[in-house]
Amino acid sequence: MSQLSGEERARYVHNTFSRIAKRYNRMNRLMTAGQDIRWRREAIRRLRLNPGDQLLDLGAGTGDLGREALRQQPAIRLAATDFNLEMMLAGNESTPLPWLNADALHLPFADGSFEAVVSGFLMRNVGNLEAALREQVRILKPGGRMVILETTRPRPSLFSPFVWAHMHFVIPLIGRLVSGDREAYRYLPASSEAFLTAEELAGRMISAGFQRVGFRRRMFGTIAIHWGEKD
Repeated sequence: MSQLSGEERARYVHNTFSRIAKRYNRMNRLMTAGQDIRWRREAIRRLRLNPGDQLLDLGAGTGDLGREALRQQPAIRLAATDFNLEMMLAGNESTPLPWLNADALHLPFADGSFEAVVSGFLMRNVGNLEAALREQVRILKPGGRMVILETTRPRPSLFSPFVWAHMHFVIPLIGRLVSGDREAYRYLPASSEAFLTAEELAGRMISAGFQRVGFRRRMFGTIAIHWGEKD
């Protein structure tokens, strides 16, 4: 997987998530002991949503972030996009959302369409990170906010052996037992370890044009919540 790029990588990612779509939410809860719910709440709080704001849930998957946004601020106008039909269908079984099939590298929105954009566990999967970040800058209005919830490479610590064992043994085992797809859950540690550190992602956000960029690590440094604004 780590050797794939471009269209080949996009097909691999698409097929992987298609296979696990129906059990995606259950696996998230099991892998994180339910902590992913708290991370999504924090991600949405950092958007500082106001009534009437247009929010883009980018790479929405099954729509957990969009639903959390509506829970915190019911008066927003939400658009939920993903390039995987199976993930959107699985999410629609829970709560229907205004779905749109779209590629994060080529969003079908005019410049300055949104007050806020949020993504969860998307950035390490896109074929061109810089292009995805520039698209988010483009579609935001001046003063618009963005938040990224993503895995990150943790700093070395006393917990490192336990984190490595969880990623490489526990998660694939749970994946095989719950979803029947061990290979898909080998992709998670592989893609996480191949992705940027939290500091590197913050740097890419700044290079793309975001201002007032910051981040916080969670879960022994394996998860990071990044935020930034468009001037």
